[in-house]
Amino acid sequence: MKFGGLQKLTLLDYPGKMACTVFTSGCNLRCPFCHNAGLVTHIDGDFISQQDLLQFLSTRKGKLEGLCLTGGEPLLNKDVAQFLAEVKQMGFSVKLDTNGTNPNLLKQLIDGKLVDYVAMDIKNSQAKYSLTCGVNVNMEDIEKSVHLLKLGQVDYEFRTTVVRQLHTEQDIEDIARWLVGSKTWYLQQFVDSGDLIGQGMSAWDESTMHKFAETANKYLPTFVRGIE
Repeated sequence: MKFGGLQKLTLLDYPGKMACTVFTSGCNLRCPFCHNAGLVTHIDGDFISQQDLLQFLSTRKGKLEGLCLTGGEPLLNKDVAQFLAEVKQMGFSVKLDTNGTNPNLLKQLIDGKLVDYVAMDIKNSQAKYSLTCGVNVNMEDIEKSVHLLKLGQVDYEFRTTVVRQLHTEQDIEDIARWLVGSKTWYLQQFVDSGDLIGQGMSAWDESTMHKFAETANKYLPTFVRGIE
């Protein structure tokens, strides 16, 4: 595997653990609000090699507890299982961030006990999914990933970055109905990183975010994240 970036220490990306965050390049979606546009479209140029990354991790044994694998979309890499096996052998816990478009590989990682925590992005209501992703999405794959996580074989969360131009209160309620029976759903306030795929995206205000969470809490435990 080749990696587009490394954050050597994070106290936020992996709940409850001191970790590093590793960024994979490339994604099969083109969400206009994506704050990592450079990673999504980065297919050439400078990368961090797997060998260099594993060497870094070897120096962090006993200092870091975990690794967060994010992107881009990590599950575009067919050799991700081999990489995570090496990470696990070094004694690190693994958190995976994924868009849920590859349920078969996700199941392989869960069955192989190669991930300890999965955060899956729920982009929008089922009716508006492809619109929000910027490409046509196979909803059967998304549904399979949601169902797989709801089985509870691995610790998990669902999360949605809420954008004023893409998400209404009705969308939030539709998603909540869809995710009934799930452990946790986080509504994340959109932040303009300055490196977006699209233009004209903005955040809902704090009171609206909490109103959305109140609506969703009728169906499953829902929390607001990223309010400044």
